[in-house]
Amino acid sequence: MPSNHLLDRRTCLRGLGASLALPLLDCMGWAEPGAKPARPPVRLGFMYMPHGVIGSEFWPRSPETFLTAPPPVLEPLKPVLDRCLVAKGISGVPIAPFNGAPHALELSTWLTAKLPDAATRNKINIGISADQVAANYVGHLTALPSLELATMPQTHKENQEGLNEGYYTHCSFSSAKQALPAEINPRAVLNRLFGKTTRADQPARVDPLDGKMLDLVLDGARDLRRRLPRGDQDKLDEYLDSVRSVERRIAAIEHRQKEAAQAKSGVPASKNKSSDSPPIEIKIPEGDKRSEYMDVMCDLNVLAFQADVTRVSTYIGSTPNGVSYPELGFSGEHHSYTHHGNKEEPKGRVAAITAFNVARFATMVRKMAALREGDGTLLDNCIMMWGSGLEDGDRHSRDNLPFVLAGGGGGALKTGRFLTGIRANQGDLLTTLLGCVGVPLDRPLGIATGQIKELTGA
Repeated sequence: MPSNHLLDRRTCLRGLGASLALPLLDCMGWAEPGAKPARPPVRLGFMYMPHGVIGSEFWPRSPETFLTAPPPVLEPLKPVLDRCLVAKGISGVPIAPFNGAPHALELSTWLTAKLPDAATRNKINIGISADQVAANYVGHLTALPSLELATMPQTHKENQEGLNEGYYTHCSFSSAKQALPAEINPRAVLNRLFGKTTRADQPARVDPLDGKMLDLVLDGARDLRRRLPRGDQDKLDEYLDSVRSVERRIAAIEHRQKEAAQAKSGVPASKNKSSDSPPIEIKIPEGDKRSEYMDVMCDLNVLAFQADVTRVSTYIGSTPNGVSYPELGFSGEHHSYTHHGNKEEPKGRVAAITAFNVARFATMVRKMAALREGDGTLLDNCIMMWGSGLEDGDRHSRDNLPFVLAGGGGGALKTGRFLTGIRANQGDLLTTLLGCVGVPLDRPLGIATGQIKELTGA
């Protein structure tokens, strides 16, 4: 690629404005001399549904029929099943000594693969979640380290086994004692992705940052460094590193602004892969249909990944407290139906609810598969996981947690398969996914003992 397509850091520091970010551009080499265009980054996303599944409706009949005759619940994924991976035999975290708290733990252990501390059960004290492990590693490269979304407010009031109520409604934990709140308002999410606000629904203007002022700061800091003792020099170096990080981010945003202006005026964008798809359009729903609401939240996830605003996301599609689906023709609560006693009518409704949630996930990943990026698609450069923290809601079992992986992870996952006979746990699965997106770990996550090599085809 010609070097004049790369930005020079000094010439681009003219201001910082608010505009819709473009998809990740191959020509963003951070403007260093001789820089080469980077491959599209790998993104990691999680989408959750509580209460488990009806096994006969979810699990494929055999590896041989997985692609051609998927089970009813997975039918919405059929157009992209060759980009999906399902494995049976992933167990959840054993919940003893909290045997009376299956619903407090199904969500909170889903990404932590760890139980809360029994001695401080009335407070949040569980462990960092997989999404935040990833965010800690790649979050500095994007405007948002991670994106947390939810369908329902995180305000459930219940204390099974004396556990803190936050365990019912949170899956993301930035540390052992800090649960991360999720955003439930689609317009607020859109504003968060592409500009702060001063009043409701009104994007605020971002004041320009003078590049000359930034240069003066850097020059002054260099002069000062010569007169400082070694300890203070190290502190100053850390400061300069943070300033340079801001500088590189300004360069990227300036480049995106330039590309957007060119596209608006009809001038072809100067990106290496001119076939990359433009950003998807977000339409905020006005009604109260759950499907429309969940679909727009999924679209926001797609846009955030497509625009490289973040590379890590979680979406709590629903929580184990009072969720109903009148759109499906029945008004009872999801939780009540899961205690079906093996009766066909409530089992059928649980299966319908599961299919509804999988369909939302399927709509999202199908859209990703249709968006061109680099030499492939957005989905090729993502790993999206849909799943639940229980196997069966009637028995509260967790021997075979249901999940679907979609996306190639930049070539890390071998998809188009249904794997049986796996002997691993939720921590092993999460540790494997972190490895697939290039996150180095000094130890496995939660109860993990290692990675699941069958998922990568190793």
